[in-house]
Amino acid sequence: MAKESILIVDDSEMNRSILTDMLIDEFDVTEAEDGEAALTILKEKGRKFSLVLLDIVMPKKDGFDVLAEMNRVHLIEEVPVIMVSAERASAQIERAYELGATDFIMRPFDASIVHRRVLNTILLYAKQKKLLGIIEDQIYEKEENSRLMVDILSHIVEFRNGESGLHIQHVRVITEYLLRQLVKKTDRYPLTEEEISVIAMASALHDIGKIGIDDKILNKPGKLTAEEFAVMKTHSMIGAKMLENLSVHAEHPIVRTAYEICRWHHERYDGRGYPDGLKGDDIPISAQIVALADVYDALTSERVYKPPIPYEEAMRMILSGQCGAFNPLLLECLSDEFVRIRDMLVRDTNEKAARHEIHNFAEAVLHSKGRSASERTLKLLDYERMKFNFYAELTEEIQFEYIVEGDILRLSPWGAKKFGVETEVFHPAENETLCAVLGKDWFASFSEFFRKTTPGAPDFHIECEVPIGGERRWYKLIVRSFWSDDIPPRLVNAIGKLVDVHDMHTMVNELKELSIRDPLTGLMNRTGVQEGIERKIGTFPAHKYAFAVLDIDFFKSANDEYGHLFGDRVLSEMAERLIHSTRAGDLCARIGGDEFLIVFEYNTDIQPIIARVFKALCGKVDDFELTVSMGVVEMTDASESYRDLFRKADIALYVSKRSGRAQYTFFDPAMASDPSLTSMVADRFEGEEGEEHHDKK
Repeated sequence: MAKESILIVDDSEMNRSILTDMLIDEFDVTEAEDGEAALTILKEKGRKFSLVLLDIVMPKKDGFDVLAEMNRVHLIEEVPVIMVSAERASAQIERAYELGATDFIMRPFDASIVHRRVLNTILLYAKQKKLLGIIEDQIYEKEENSRLMVDILSHIVEFRNGESGLHIQHVRVITEYLLRQLVKKTDRYPLTEEEISVIAMASALHDIGKIGIDDKILNKPGKLTAEEFAVMKTHSMIGAKMLENLSVHAEHPIVRTAYEICRWHHERYDGRGYPDGLKGDDIPISAQIVALADVYDALTSERVYKPPIPYEEAMRMILSGQCGAFNPLLLECLSDEFVRIRDMLVRDTNEKAARHEIHNFAEAVLHSKGRSASERTLKLLDYERMKFNFYAELTEEIQFEYIVEGDILRLSPWGAKKFGVETEVFHPAENETLCAVLGKDWFASFSEFFRKTTPGAPDFHIECEVPIGGERRWYKLIVRSFWSDDIPPRLVNAIGKLVDVHDMHTMVNELKELSIRDPLTGLMNRTGVQEGIERKIGTFPAHKYAFAVLDIDFFKSANDEYGHLFGDRVLSEMAERLIHSTRAGDLCARIGGDEFLIVFEYNTDIQPIIARVFKALCGKVDDFELTVSMGVVEMTDASESYRDLFRKADIALYVSKRSGRAQYTFFDPAMASDPSLTSMVADRFEGEEGEEHHDKK
């Protein structure tokens, strides 16, 4: 099962690393080093995340800036935010809550508190998702009968008209797309969610008046005569009269809207339409929208008198005015939604269209004024369900959900295919096909372990041999059980998967390798290089080592003047130069931002080696002058640790920066007595000692 995704935003790499270590086993973690980077990530894939852990005090853009932007684009309504900070001022906390933060976690971190609050937020989402499903089902049940009758009536018209049966559905969905885009684009037509739903449903009746047109005219394959066309045009008034005569229901919103659409959907924005020659916004917006949807689908669909016109050609004809005049704003909406509408015309179904409309209405109910923070999370959960189903198909894993009430086993599409059964298996222990594949005792063993779980210990992992496809292989069964809120709690269901043990070991090794590599440069990260350093320095004094820490000079100006993509190029170029100027036995790493680390193994004088590498690292990237400041320390004592060596190299690095940059400096023990240097380096290591890493902010 795909992990929930979490974004951790903190300018302290140490803080990000601590949080990542706490959560990486259960969640898919993405890191951002400041508010600006976080907003870039959220802009690209914000709705992917189930949660954001957000620091307050950061450079460039702080946590409040991030919250404000998430509010501006309404992302805060879909993705919950837990603030993570050492700030304890009540005004700061209150401001975070006012901007939509869901919870607050104080540093220093307590692993159990962080884990529980993150998990509680995500579980709350699951409960709210269930609420959304109930609302959708209730609305759908109430609307289903009326929708069915509207569809039957409108399809009678299509049947008489010799059409495909999809025109009504297409007009309804195109209408909804255009209405939503119109509301986004302007406040000139302030339509509510309920009004959008009513117009979309009423659009199905736009041609109901064709019931009163002679079949010979309605289905004539050739061009109509002037007299025949005059008869055909009467269908708009016939439909309007039919609805007007529904005296009992005449004031119902759907009937009133359907009347407007039936009568005026052939009016044109320049006043050259029929039956009343209305012009501009004298034509109700419902009729304007349906008129455009009707023309577009009529052009792109096959008719008795013409073949379908390609979608792009139909757009060109409408925009060039060949099909009559339309509201310019609606033409913009059609252009904006062209790709979605085209794709829908190819693949949509009536049930999907109905469910889509009901889902939007349910969301509107939950987005009404006065909703709570938990209600804002509902929309993301629907996306997460879709994402889970998509990933389940891609991963080709045997994933499943077992529901206690009803004794139902729901398998991922890949798992069902592997077992040769349907995706939903009732009474799995009695299913002959499943038992033939897994063995009759397999489900009994699963049930035994499953029912031994508790709310406090919901997981179990076991390895078992499974004869899938005639081949016996070892699989690991990974299961999590879920319990009700009753007292005492009831076992409700379980989710899990069967993982091929060989494939799992391969995957673990690959993930371990990825975890010690910097994704941008491919160099080792801080975790990876520290492990390598500790192995190397354990061989001292048999081997000599030098430890170098370096920064790219004026790297911030590269980002500010040329942009972050160029900044990434500079970092990648630095990594390439490091790789080509060092030897196979040396260690190179990017340890954060524009900071790199090298561990040299040498037998002779280290000075010429450092001079050669330093020269190789400097040069140009386009117009940017690439230079570095470097601090170097030689290992002289077997008791020195990675931390000791890093401190000394860091002190030497600060001496290089203070002396004008673009140079390297070897550590001298006298430097350790300079309080201005040691205090600066101490700040960089506060987080490692469990203190607040950025109190100085």
